[in-house]
Amino acid sequence: MLLQSFPRVSLSHAPTPLEPLDRLRAAIGGPRLWIKRDDCTGLAQGGNKARKLEFLVADALAKGCDLLITPGAVQSNHVRMTAAAAARFGLKCHAVLERRVQETDTDYEENGNVLLDELFGSTRSYVPGGSDVAAACAAAAEDFRAKGAKPYVIPGGGSNPIGALGYVACAMELMAQASQIGVNVTRLVHGTGSSGTQAGLVAGFAAMRSPIAVYGVSVRQPRQKQEEIVFDLACRTADHLGHSGVVKREHVFADDGHVGPGYGLPTQGMVDALTLVARTEGILLDPVYSGKAMAGMIAAIRKGTFGDGEDIVFLHTGGSTALFGYKHLFLKA
Repeated sequence: MLLQSFPRVSLSHAPTPLEPLDRLRAAIGGPRLWIKRDDCTGLAQGGNKARKLEFLVADALAKGCDLLITPGAVQSNHVRMTAAAAARFGLKCHAVLERRVQETDTDYEENGNVLLDELFGSTRSYVPGGSDVAAACAAAAEDFRAKGAKPYVIPGGGSNPIGALGYVACAMELMAQASQIGVNVTRLVHGTGSSGTQAGLVAGFAAMRSPIAVYGVSVRQPRQKQEEIVFDLACRTADHLGHSGVVKREHVFADDGHVGPGYGLPTQGMVDALTLVARTEGILLDPVYSGKAMAGMIAAIRKGTFGDGEDIVFLHTGGSTALFGYKHLFLKA
């Protein structure tokens, strides 16, 4: 009911599964663990961006646009899925790729998501790390417009009030699934970066007066900055929904203890967590977002942050395709 008035296309296989993580729990102890499989959304090997793109692509089509322009890191999951969504609807796509990771190899530059961007027909340009990617996208849009295109610029991660509606939808979906199987979810854990996923979840749960707390694990920014970004977008998303004022500052939390040396740069905790989940549950996480988020959840459980009687849901945001850009971390010498 919250979302009926918003244009939307179909891009995801929803509802995505909600599954127990019993073998992982046996390995680490702690509360009952569940995983929300947004790696199974279907589009371009799955991932959380499919939900956001359902609303963003609908908006682009409603405005008569024929080209999607979006920024991301070189191994961006969002760019890969935007390119696939463009192909699905007969649109062109151009990616502005920021070189956030400085020391790379051929796998990082040419494999994983970059290979799939190419297969989906996206063109791309590159900017140095730390660039104003919004300005770079705006400049690209002007260039394409001068050539007769009708561009639609999607911000990094699809993170604006339109894209965040995808995770309002996910919040509603999770509440319905938990009710159906009789599970009292207390917290949802996920990796937070461009902020749209966390902002949508926070706004959705707040609008529905749900007590589920969102536990973000930052993959890029220090805690204060990440929380400010999320809170701002969550408030704007609630406004867009017509539920102004429901989001409170205490609804937003981001653990910054697992960023490591920076965005897209590996940590031993990420490698260990990703390997543990692969070997206990047969599930592949990714090295940039869900791997660090899982490291954060495991660390919080071992510190006793969560009560043993809680039901914790881990949101798998996809991205395992990026593993092929980081294979040196997982191949034994």
